[in-house]
Amino acid sequence: MSHCPGKYSWPELVGKNGEDAAVKIEQENPHVHAIVILDGTPVTKDFRCDRVRVWVDCHGTVIRTPIIT
Repeated sequence: MSHCPGKYSWPELVGKNGEDAAVKIEQENPHVHAIVILDGTPVTKDFRCDRVRVWVDCHGTVIRTPIIT
């Protein structure tokens, strides 16, 4: 994995609202774009320093640690 600028992971956001988590991530690392994604949605496997996927359940709750992917 490449070295990416700024904060890399947000374990403290597990259990929080996904949209709120995305805002917090972008505030804490202005180099990334946080994307809220429903668990089970297919995604690409490529790595990008400017992307954080925020995985949520059907209630919009973050279910795993958001990290740069």
